[in-house]
Amino acid sequence: MRQHLRRIIQSLSALLLNGYWYFPVSRTIYQGRLKSICSPGLNCHSCPAATTACPLGAIQNFMAGIRASVEAARYHFGFYVLGWLGIIGGLVGRMPCGWICPFGLIQDLLFKMPGRKIRIPYIFSYGPYIFLALTIFILPIWVVDAFGYGFLWFCKFICPAGTLEAGLPLLILQPTLRMTVGHLFYIKVAVLFFFITGSVLASRPFCRTVCPLGAFYSFFNRASLFQLKYHPEKCTHCELCYRDCPVDIKFYESPNDRRCIRCLVCLRESCAFGAISWEMGGLEGQSSRPKVQSLKAKG
Repeated sequence: MRQHLRRIIQSLSALLLNGYWYFPVSRTIYQGRLKSICSPGLNCHSCPAATTACPLGAIQNFMAGIRASVEAARYHFGFYVLGWLGIIGGLVGRMPCGWICPFGLIQDLLFKMPGRKIRIPYIFSYGPYIFLALTIFILPIWVVDAFGYGFLWFCKFICPAGTLEAGLPLLILQPTLRMTVGHLFYIKVAVLFFFITGSVLASRPFCRTVCPLGAFYSFFNRASLFQLKYHPEKCTHCELCYRDCPVDIKFYESPNDRRCIRCLVCLRESCAFGAISWEMGGLEGQSSRPKVQSLKAKG
């Protein structure tokens, strides 16, 4: 039942972030005022139904235009997106990954499919930081065209969410775009296929190996107002938290780990000994349910 609450919130979030349902008639993407707001999760700006902007695309646009702005003696730089993401991260860390991100929901649902499951080696958890540094910050400002403008490397060459939410739907809505399809599009479809099939085998492979947005939020996990608390005197190291964790964290070894997406499964469902609780800005919240004590009390 508790996991159902997260699924409901994830689904409602996906619907709200993609609430422009006039697109089958207009056959274009939404361009209204809400597009000035960045989505807290990964949701493509060019999705026909998207009502908000993609934060990764916005940061890349900002970085790609810096050199041209400097050369034109325009020194008015905007930090709205970084500030917005910083506020969210400062409040709840990576919680948007676990509760709001539409592409995270897709991966969660795919992982529910029956079949053999595998764990992703820890070394790949450094991948998102490499993609964040290279494709979001360094390459857009480093590699520029003749006019001094950079490219949106992550959106153009990698993002599977963009292919799924924007590339494929727009080809259906606007048949004339099919004439422009080239090798790059097929490469991006292959990337999407890789992560779709990978999500059936492993939990959240894109979040854990590539997503730059999750990497950005992860810097706040140990410093955000929302914190998960560990009570070692109650912990039995039963590893139920590790068994249920979608990103393979042993909570008793690393509370508020940078990989934690704050889904709260360990707190709300796994721990039967009350060894996990949460607090917000110093105010203590509910601890994990002491199921064992309840069972003992019932005899």
